[in-house]
Amino acid sequence: MKILIVEDEQRTAVMLKEFIEWHPAYQVVSICDSIEMTVSYLREHQQDLDVIFMDIELSDGQCFEIFDKVAVTLPVVFCTSYDEYTMKAFKNQGIDFIVKPFSAEDIRKTIAKVEALKGNFASQSTQTPNIKEALTQKQPYQTSFLVRFREKMYPVAVADIAYVSLENETAYLYNFKGEKFPIFKTLDEIENAISPHQFFRISRQMIISRYAIKEIEPYFNQRIVVHLTVTVQEKALVPRLKVAPFLSWVENG
Repeated sequence: MKILIVEDEQRTAVMLKEFIEWHPAYQVVSICDSIEMTVSYLREHQQDLDVIFMDIELSDGQCFEIFDKVAVTLPVVFCTSYDEYTMKAFKNQGIDFIVKPFSAEDIRKTIAKVEALKGNFASQSTQTPNIKEALTQKQPYQTSFLVRFREKMYPVAVADIAYVSLENETAYLYNFKGEKFPIFKTLDEIENAISPHQFFRISRQMIISRYAIKEIEPYFNQRIVVHLTVTVQEKALVPRLKVAPFLSWVENG
């Protein structure tokens, strides 16, 4: 996969390039640091690219101006310090939205999402879907997970899962009856196997079902706490940088 980075902060661009190229199938072919440079590059080389990682706030304006000057037909991963642009990003070829400062793990998850969506777009197609279209298409999500109990294995239907919690390095599924089942998968593996329409990963330790949400209230340090219809071991806290995407997910379900 050939990648273009659009980023005006040199250190961030170099770090992003390193994170992306940890994945041997991904190559950053160029870095553009302005709207003008990006428009010029895309007019000449867009057909040679597969994905764009694009900062929103550039030195000469917001990156959305690029889409007014050239027809971008590639999937775009938006990177920014400001999460208020989430919905606008999704309307401009966005397949993911990373809030700075991002980590290697954030990029790994984004690469996994790009891989999952590869079947929904082609690098030279004028029919590339945006994230809203791509994620509403039928995906091969799991319908159940096998859990072990007393030397036996039992299926737990995904539709019955209220939330998933990481506790002492082990993931547990909680159903709507409050029953708890250990599952020997990482939260990343579980998150990638279930529908993003039904589930939202509110933190590194918890994934919740929209059908388990009872009410939401503010919490200190600009966070929010989600009260569920079932008892939780720890507060379901949404960190500040995830509040806007989470509320949008709740409202647009």
